[in-house]
Amino acid sequence: MQNNILKTTLFLTGFCLLGMASCKKKIDEAYLNPNAPVIVPIETILPGVIGGLSAYNSAAGSNYGVQIDDVLLGRYIQYWGSTASGENYGSMGGTISSDNTGGIWATVYYGHGQNVNRIIQWGTEQQKWDFVGVAQAIRAWDWLELTNQYGEAILKEAFNTSQSQFNYDSQPEFYDSCRVICHRALSNLSRTDGNVSPANLAQSDAYFLGGNINKWKKFVYGILARSYIDLSSKTIFTTNGYADSVIKYANLSQSSNADNALATFSTVNSSNGFNSYFGPTRSNIGTMRQGGYIADLMSGLNAGAFTGVTDPRTWYMLSENANGTFKGVSPWLGMSQYLSGTTPTSNYPKNFWRHPTQNSTTGTNDSAKYVYSNGGPWPMMTASEMQFSLAEAAFRKGDKTTALTAYTNAISLNFDMLTTTYASKIPASKVITPAMKDAYMSNASVVPTSSANLTLTMIMLQKYIALYGWGTHQTWTDMRKYHYTDIDPSTGGQVYANFTPPPTSPINYLTSTNNGKYAYRCRPRYNSEYLYNVPELTRIGAYQNLDYITYPCWFTFP
Repeated sequence: MQNNILKTTLFLTGFCLLGMASCKKKIDEAYLNPNAPVIVPIETILPGVIGGLSAYNSAAGSNYGVQIDDVLLGRYIQYWGSTASGENYGSMGGTISSDNTGGIWATVYYGHGQNVNRIIQWGTEQQKWDFVGVAQAIRAWDWLELTNQYGEAILKEAFNTSQSQFNYDSQPEFYDSCRVICHRALSNLSRTDGNVSPANLAQSDAYFLGGNINKWKKFVYGILARSYIDLSSKTIFTTNGYADSVIKYANLSQSSNADNALATFSTVNSSNGFNSYFGPTRSNIGTMRQGGYIADLMSGLNAGAFTGVTDPRTWYMLSENANGTFKGVSPWLGMSQYLSGTTPTSNYPKNFWRHPTQNSTTGTNDSAKYVYSNGGPWPMMTASEMQFSLAEAAFRKGDKTTALTAYTNAISLNFDMLTTTYASKIPASKVITPAMKDAYMSNASVVPTSSANLTLTMIMLQKYIALYGWGTHQTWTDMRKYHYTDIDPSTGGQVYANFTPPPTSPINYLTSTNNGKYAYRCRPRYNSEYLYNVPELTRIGAYQNLDYITYPCWFTFP
């Protein structure tokens, strides 16, 4: 009897527990806990995360990503300027009470942030190693781009939802973390076990690398190469093996234009998220005009580099004027230099969407070319860039033979990318032919016949050209590590020959709050840090010092 009572009690208890569990399940399904993490297919998260590399849009906000910040940072390196005279960023300035130049900060901590964390967490639980590896590659890219733009930022305490204020970490820690995550990504991208699915990844990655694992690996190797070449101005670059690391990883990265990492856009309708931020539909760069420095450099008018050599790539990358020549603006002067009476107004360049009127802010997709069309594509990393990095590393090691080979390959690859990927809208008489390419590359002023005549200036300026338009962040890193006006020992002139930052005399065109110094970093994003993280901003000097943007980043120190 006792046993029967016990059995009955256990049964009834079990029945009650089952009933309560069933009841609880129905309640949970009807009233979801808004604070509980809801597991969603990571295949649906990844497309938005990848889109955030170029320009991120979401219901909770928009305009985060590399393209958004490029609009302003491109003025520091004179890729372009505004039509307005005295424009702040053209004068190497910045703002405090604004989210300007906060695009990468928002991408890393908001647009990518927990989304990347979830892909890694849930992908690991579901053994979707390919998705985990891609998410880790994006996180590694995030850390490097973030610290190069802002310097100190949040690393160890990032994504800790129990905190409202966060401590900042140093640049070396970001570099180390970036590299560690790169190797984790490579490990996961190499796995074929579990629930790895090329078809699923390809569907989620339709507008970047198409789910191609080898391309993702090359992208990761490229991040590693960047993490070492960014330190090339340090005295330990050759002694600590950094130069060898650049060469190793650049060789493992993109080797042909088929490997290039290109962000594309569907353009299926006029909605922002379907078109490039730089395209005419989104109408974000209508007031911008190409810089005079790039125009002179490619027209043979720079007295310190490639003098007298007309670059056939100008018709692909730049906008001509009414005279059929290529001119540009000084970012701190804008279009005023063409209205002063000393320069013919017929010299002012068309805008990037090919509209010829001086103050026009419009254009049509039918006339837009290069990276300024609605569909792009927008390069995130190319084989040409990797070869330039290899050339610089080998040159710094003293191996000029290897440097010259890589330098030559880099220019050739850039020519070929333009003629295959950006051939649209080019006048028939200006289409680059093999003979035109050979003539340019056979000019000893561009590609020396002897490696002994190769200079650092040649390498960095040809890289400046090849990355024009899309590689703003990397070019700004390059220019800062050479402190804008450092001298090339081989030539006695500047590495960036005749590059002139905003002058301070006889008129001071440099933003007065810079105290005569050039911009070297951006402020942390206003709408998070300056509202909630004031103690930490004060500790690093970003809150109280108006010249904080002039503080050199760690990678610029010897």
